[in-house]
Amino acid sequence: MSKRLRDNLTSDYFGAANRLNSRQQRKKIIAYVESYDDVFFWRSILSQFETDSYYFEIMLPTRQNVLERGKKAALMSALSGKTGQWLIACVDADYDYLIQGATYTSRIILNSPFVFHTYAYAIENMQCYAPSLHEVSVAVTLNDHVIFDMQQYLEQLSKAIYPLFVWNIWYYRTDHYNQFTMTDFLRVIETGAFSIGYANQIIETVRRKVNKKCEQLRQRNPNSAESYKRLEDDLARLGVTPATTYLYIQGHHLFDKVVLPMLNKVCDKLIRQRQAEIERQSQHGTQRRNELSCYTNSVTDTTAMLKKNMGFFMSEPYQRIKADLTKYMDSLKTANVTKETDA
Repeated sequence: MSKRLRDNLTSDYFGAANRLNSRQQRKKIIAYVESYDDVFFWRSILSQFETDSYYFEIMLPTRQNVLERGKKAALMSALSGKTGQWLIACVDADYDYLIQGATYTSRIILNSPFVFHTYAYAIENMQCYAPSLHEVSVAVTLNDHVIFDMQQYLEQLSKAIYPLFVWNIWYYRTDHYNQFTMTDFLRVIETGAFSIGYANQIIETVRRKVNKKCEQLRQRNPNSAESYKRLEDDLARLGVTPATTYLYIQGHHLFDKVVLPMLNKVCDKLIRQRQAEIERQSQHGTQRRNELSCYTNSVTDTTAMLKKNMGFFMSEPYQRIKADLTKYMDSLKTANVTKETDA
C-alpha cells in the first residue's frame, strides 16, 4: 500500500474494500487503540461482538507512515471525520467521561457513535477490578488460600478518598482545574509502602489527609455546598460510588502504586506458604527438590498476569461498554440490511 493511500484510510475506504468481497465473506471493522497494551484489552472485548458477518482488526494509528501512540493519535481519525461504519476508535476515558463535555475531547468521546471508551479512567483500572484480584493471585501463585481481603481493602480505600475525588472532578468541570490538579489529588491520596499487617492504618492515614484537604477546599469555596452535592448525584448517575472510586482515579497510579504493591506482598506470602507446605509434606530430599523446582517453574509474573486480567467483565464500566457496542453492532446490521433492500 502506498504511503499516500495509507495516510488517507477512512471508514469509506474500508467500506469500499468490504463491498469488493463476496457477500459470504465477513466484513472487517478497523479499531484504532492508544498503545500496545490496549490491543489485548480491546481484543478481549471486541471478540465477543464478532459474528459470521463482521470481525474486528485492532491497530495502532499511523500518520505519514509513522506509528503513533496515545489517545490523541487514536482519536485523530474521529477529529478529522474519518471514523464511521467501518472504522472506530477505542480509548481510555480518563477524566473526559466524568467532566461531561467540559472540553472538546470530552464532547467527542461522549457524542461520537464511533468512539468507544472504558468509562473507568483507563484499562489499568479495569485490570485492577477488585473482585477479580484473588483470582489473579491464584493464577500467579497456584495457591487458593485467602490471606488478605484485597477487595475490601480497595473498597475501603475508595471510600476514604471519595470526598476529595469529588472535589477534583468539581475543579475539572470548571476553568479553574489548575487550582486543584490531578497531581495534587494523587499526592494527597498517596498510600506509601504497603504492608498487610498495617492495611487499616494506611487507610486511616489517607482518610485523615483527605479530610484535612477537603476542609481546606471548603474554606476556599464557601458557596460550593450545593454544587458539590449536585456533582455527587451526577457522578452516581455516571456509575461512580464511594466503594468504586478506585476505578476512576488515574490508572497508572492505581496499578503501580496501590494494587501492584499489594498484590506482590500477597503473592510473595502465598508463594512462601506453598513452599513451606512442600517442605513439610516431602518424604525425602529428592522429592522436596523436585517439587520445589516444579512449583517455582509454575509461578508466573505478577505484573504480566495483572495486565492480562479479564475479571472486569462483571464490572459496571464493562456493562456500559457492552451496551455501547451492542448498539453499534445493531445499527451496523440495520444499515446494511437497508442497503441490501434498496439494492
